Amino acid sequence: MTPLTEAEASEASADADADAPVRAGGPRPTVRLLRHLLPYWRRLLPAALAAAGSELAAAALMATAAWLITRAAQQPPITSVSVAVVAVRALALGRGALRYTDRLLGHDGVLRAVAGFRTRIYQALVPLAPSGAPVFRSGDLLTRLVDDVDAAQDLLLRVMIPAAAACAVTATATATAALLLPQAGALLGLLLAVGGVLVPALVLALSRRTGRAEKTARAELAVATLDLTQGAADLAAYGARDRAHERAAGASARIAALERRGSLTASLASAAVLLLQGGATVGVTWLALRAHAAGTLPAVHLTVLAVLALVSFEALAPLPGAARRLAAVRASAHRLADLLDTPPPVTDPPGAAPLTATEPLGVTITDLRVRHRPDGPPALDGVSLRLPPGRRVVLRGASGSGKSTLIAALMRFVPYEGGSIRVGGRELRDCAGADVRRVITGMTQDAHVFHTTIRANLLLARPDATDADLADAARRARLLDWIESLPDRWDTLVGGDGATLSGGQRRRLLLARALLADPPVLVLDEPTEGLDPDTAAAVLADILDATRGRTTLLVTHERSGLTAADEILTLDRGRIHPAPHRPLGPTP
Repeated sequence: MTPLTEAEASEASADADADAPVRAGGPRPTVRLLRHLLPYWRRLLPAALAAAGSELAAAALMATAAWLITRAAQQPPITSVSVAVVAVRALALGRGALRYTDRLLGHDGVLRAVAGFRTRIYQALVPLAPSGAPVFRSGDLLTRLVDDVDAAQDLLLRVMIPAAAACAVTATATATAALLLPQAGALLGLLLAVGGVLVPALVLALSRRTGRAEKTARAELAVATLDLTQGAADLAAYGARDRAHERAAGASARIAALERRGSLTASLASAAVLLLQGGATVGVTWLALRAHAAGTLPAVHLTVLAVLALVSFEALAPLPGAARRLAAVRASAHRLADLLDTPPPVTDPPGAAPLTATEPLGVTITDLRVRHRPDGPPALDGVSLRLPPGRRVVLRGASGSGKSTLIAALMRFVPYEGGSIRVGGRELRDCAGADVRRVITGMTQDAHVFHTTIRANLLLARPDATDADLADAARRARLLDWIESLPDRWDTLVGGDGATLSGGQRRRLLLARALLADPPVLVLDEPTEGLDPDTAAAVLADILDATRGRTTLLVTHERSGLTAADEILTLDRGRIHPAPHRPLGPTP
């Protein structure tokens, strides 16, 4: 990986800090979006200047060429037009060079800015996972992460840079026309203001509701598409496939209707700009002809004014489309602001002391009480549990008994309203969540297998692991022989969420990843979910064998394969019922 330069590091730091004053002051979401992007202004300003220079070069080229042709018709000495000849050539070459520079610098700066902003969005999601993320549907969340974040580049490339270029051309053309003929300059400036300000403002007002509705429809389509692809078997089993197809088709039809409405608005606005361009050309030419007939305007200036009125509106052509994109960007900014403002389920205490594992750690849970809603029933009601260092405790219970809630509280994913969790003598709520999850981690119920190689999936747990470390973790998970039998061995692709693996292979891969992480306290949440009884019993037996001598909490609803556990407890309706498989004995 290429290291960041000092300037890039300062840009990233400014982008990461952009939210602190924003949350307190509460500016509009579009302003918040700009505050995340503008730290990259050193890369964006040259692109804006190049875009303005390109449009100015185009207008100057046409005006200079018009002056040159008119002056040449008067058959002057060649020396009197030599500067104009050179200027035409320079402007023609400069226009292309500036246009290329605009595209190159603009896309480079914008892509860097959007990459930094996307990182900020992912950072905002980290404290929400896993218990806070279900506030958003997965398809809707995917739309926010992809489509809405991508709208940030439209704000820069398709809105701000074209607007800056149009302002530069408008000011220059108006000033030039005013110098040649004041009344022509006044008329041209007025019509340019109407075409560059009033028309885009009308487009923005008409597209505002359309943009929000389109974003909502796209989110609905993403949700429906994800349901159709990932839940196809369930939909077919319950006879709901046709309704799901209708829902997706309805969202697609709404998007198409909204896009047609937006395209019609932008087309009418473009037609209005063309009418203003024609009116400006006719009006300025008429004023110039009157001044020329009165003997106050040379013929060459008449031609320049007529051509200038025609070409100055070319810079305004992208503005109706830019206004339409701005409406969509504003809708995306609102959706991203909702994501950024979603409070995390658990916040770190100020000045939390670091939690380190210098020696084997144990966990003591005393009278723990957790509610998912303030007015809801307790998910855990007075749970007490002791997990001494080096012991393997199995916590059994049916679905809904509170097992996953206990794991979430132990890993500081959900807050607890009463009781205590102490790790190595430290109260858990006094520690930072990231520190807790470095000490207490493992295999959660929703652990994901990524669409990459076996090696890459394992290295997520410890990126600096050697091949020997990978082999040792796979051996303890009873997966090494299978990996070595594959043609590509460690470089075998496993498919999305382990699609090419059997249920047992997928669970063993996740177990190997948890063992490779080597946390002081290993937590395994329902490691046999979805497996048949025989496979589940075999996996549980292998897990208990692989975790011998390690502080382990194994949560399961299975009954077989647990003979090697040091203690077995039962959780029912939020309460622990001691049913030791063997006496726990004194704490080592």
